[in-house]
Amino acid sequence: MTTGSGTAPARPEAAPPAADRPAVARRGTYRRLSVEARRAELIAAALDLFARRAPEDVSLDDVASAAGASRPLVYRYFPGGKQQLYEAVLRNAADELERCFEEPQSGPLSARLRHVLDRYLAFVDEHDTGFSALLQSGSVAETSQTNAIVDEVRRAGAEQILLHLAVEEPSPRLRMMVRTWITAVEAASLVWLDEHKQLPTEELRDWLVDHFVSMLCATAACDPQTAAVTRAALALEPAQGPVGVLVRRMLPVVGEAAHLL
Repeated sequence: MTTGSGTAPARPEAAPPAADRPAVARRGTYRRLSVEARRAELIAAALDLFARRAPEDVSLDDVASAAGASRPLVYRYFPGGKQQLYEAVLRNAADELERCFEEPQSGPLSARLRHVLDRYLAFVDEHDTGFSALLQSGSVAETSQTNAIVDEVRRAGAEQILLHLAVEEPSPRLRMMVRTWITAVEAASLVWLDEHKQLPTEELRDWLVDHFVSMLCATAACDPQTAAVTRAALALEPAQGPVGVLVRRMLPVVGEAAHLL
């Protein structure tokens, strides 16, 4: 059909194929973010993936998809690829773990430890697979840098505990005892995960507090500085509190064992 002038009417121009459209038009939800915000978004997406899967089972495409981004964008922020991204995620997780040990230095020591462990075990519970892969090592993403980050968390945790004991220059025995307890907390967390969290979190927390008090008392028996620290700490504990309960539970056992010596 023609018009009066004999010229066919112009047809509307067909829309370009989806693949040829600009990325912004194709992704209606694309947001302009600052460099820091976009980097934080990628780290958060990767942390969620690493929390549920071992590092070797997570690809850059997985991270890009989870963040609603592209693989080239991930490389733009992390030109070192997956290893650099993993170390950034690990640094972020390490900072969060270190903050778990920060607690006001007031009130009974056992209460402070309970608050610290509540946060620590909540992190372990939320990031169980990634936590296991991190501490059990053997991951293809493990390097001297990742090991240094993990060790930094342990040392920072120990320093925070020593602050709660009000000790500026701890004796070798006291420092070793505190660092050993930090290692025991890690080990207990891994066993807890391996056994499918059968023990309620509160029971695990309370047992770890009892473990700390027991180690402190055992060290006090052979170290004068620890003995003074222990006396000061126990003086703040209420008679009906966790430490008092622990002492009353142990007395019959210790008394019975004393008759055998």
